[in-house]
Amino acid sequence: MSVFRPPASAQPGGNSASHTGPATASHGAVANSGIIQGGFHQYLPPAPPPSWPLRVGTVPPLASAFQPRSGLRDTIQAARQLGADVLLTQRHTAHLLAGIGGVGKTQLAAAFAHDALADRGTDLVLWVDAGTPDQIVTSYATAAVRVQAPGAVGADPATAARCFLDWLHTTDRSWLIVLDDVTDPARLSGWWPPRHRKGWTLATTRLRDVTLTSSGRRAIPVDTYTLQEATAYLTRRLTEAGYAHPLDPIGELADALGYLPLALSHAAAYLVQQNEPCPTYLDRYRDGERRLADLMPADLDPDEYGRPVAVTLLLALDAADAAAPPGLARPALALAALLDPAGHPDSIWTSSAVTRYLAGSRPDGSAEQDVTAEHARRAMRLLHRFGLVEETSPGPRAVRIHALTARAMRDTLDDLTTVAHAAADALMEIWPAIDHAVHGLPEALRANTAVLSSHTGDALWHPEAHMVLYQAGRSLLNAGLHATAAAYWRTTADTAIRILGHRHPHTLTARANLAHSHQQAGRTREAIDLHEQVLADDIGSHGDRHPGTLTARTNLANVYRQAGRFHEAVDLLDQVLADRVNILGDRHPDTLMVRVNLASAYREAGRTHEAIRLYERVLTDSSRVLGDRHPNTLTARANLAVCHAQAGRIHEAIDLIERTILTDCVEILGERHPDTLSARANLAHCYWRAGRVREAIDLEEQVL
Repeated sequence: MSVFRPPASAQPGGNSASHTGPATASHGAVANSGIIQGGFHQYLPPAPPPSWPLRVGTVPPLASAFQPRSGLRDTIQAARQLGADVLLTQRHTAHLLAGIGGVGKTQLAAAFAHDALADRGTDLVLWVDAGTPDQIVTSYATAAVRVQAPGAVGADPATAARCFLDWLHTTDRSWLIVLDDVTDPARLSGWWPPRHRKGWTLATTRLRDVTLTSSGRRAIPVDTYTLQEATAYLTRRLTEAGYAHPLDPIGELADALGYLPLALSHAAAYLVQQNEPCPTYLDRYRDGERRLADLMPADLDPDEYGRPVAVTLLLALDAADAAAPPGLARPALALAALLDPAGHPDSIWTSSAVTRYLAGSRPDGSAEQDVTAEHARRAMRLLHRFGLVEETSPGPRAVRIHALTARAMRDTLDDLTTVAHAAADALMEIWPAIDHAVHGLPEALRANTAVLSSHTGDALWHPEAHMVLYQAGRSLLNAGLHATAAAYWRTTADTAIRILGHRHPHTLTARANLAHSHQQAGRTREAIDLHEQVLADDIGSHGDRHPGTLTARTNLANVYRQAGRFHEAVDLLDQVLADRVNILGDRHPDTLMVRVNLASAYREAGRTHEAIRLYERVLTDSSRVLGDRHPNTLTARANLAVCHAQAGRIHEAIDLIERTILTDCVEILGERHPDTLSARANLAHCYWRAGRVREAIDLEEQVL
């Protein structure tokens, strides 16, 4: 029978309620505490099949005046066809578009994806922003549910992702998978799509790693535009925009910009927005090259591909910064340059963190004027009009920036700390409280946090760890990404030890969360060892009755419960409860949560009637202190219903689940949230035990 497992504390899974690093155990997690007896079988009608063709993920739109680059596309197609011909030894070739940024690799991949969607010759097109393993796993898991891969139910993303890979191995459907911007081949081991006669993989990367060309993958270098492609691009882009000036010397401009697609895009946007003659812009560009020598030394860009982008960027920024609202475009682009090129949520630009940052970044003399959310939005739109960012439809990936534009901007910044903290504050501000109930946004926020952290070094660790670093780890645990969460918390703990010391509260929190990652993954022995170490360090640093020590003791008790060491768990929780009552009072939320854990330990130890009495007290106090619909109250009510059922009080359990639990789960968490499914499963089990077999079957079919 499925059961709601209560949280470890008011800040479960962490170490202290007082420090920056928030804790991470999700309340209302679901566990199995038994099985339905009786041995009846359910014969379910088949679910409706997917509606083919399917598109999963956001395929970037093709740029204005997109150049088809026929010669390069023919090379890619020939490589693909060559792979398909050698069916016995090399039935599948995954192509890697390799090269420096700004040459149009993503646009080429997007063109193939759009072609596959348009001609309906491909059943599945999956676009994956492949910057981190987390993004790949969650994209595969989403695809697994969409294609109804056997064994993929969506509750465990890693399992669903592997089910998707299995489906790719065996399906008769045709598919195209695009892995855009591969940054860490080593961490993608095991996640590359399989060789298949009806499927192919197209990846983009700036790396030249030997592992990328193994297993039948062929690297195809992508160079800049040819002279003909560059002039065709500028001509079409300017003509379609109603550019009023002669196009000469357009070839000379293309040559000055090194035929680099991204630099040409910046220049075209500037010419359109400023309606400036081409020779005037060419003069500005040459002056900008001389100016760049002071701002961006040559050794920052040894391959010299990025310098045309840097010059066109600075010219566009000068113009955008002078436009209304003045003085905001430059700091706005600095913030965008620290976020994920694959896109960040547009809601960042209406956050109070961003408006405060922009107000503080204005030139001297204008800072006294408030910056509103509308000002921030207009600044972002300015960047869009000048081709420095791309705003698509609202959503988790609404605002994109080219990686090379971002790099060129970062190279001109003297100090990343202020911008880094503003970006982190904005991410934290828009992060939903129950992020696993929101589709798409948590993945985008985690990716943006990872990119922000990678660009800013230790800036987010001073003066202490920024909360967003811990929020990202919590989100991984909430998403069920146990292996990724464990790797994340191991790295976070090592960084905390290096910067803050072994016994700093943030370090202890990171170590506790690493233990919780092991606990979620079923690695109970490792979790116990680490929780015991954290508890010993807490006692050594803070003493027996410090809040962090009490939380650590609660966490250890919960992993003892998972290991079946119920009596040890009860003894620990009895001690914690007495201390919580003495320190915080009888009805403090932390005290209530310890009672929840103690009641659960009673139930698991077979002391059902004691558990019922304690749950009833918790439910009364939680309703009064937190409210009837607070998640902790809902958890207490669910566990009380389980205890009633365990004690044979089936009708009390049914009444409690029907009257409050199921209704609140649906309204608060949604129809398909794991806790809602558990509530329905519990109700079905109670129906069966009450002899209401037909209702039990109907409800279990719905749950399944």
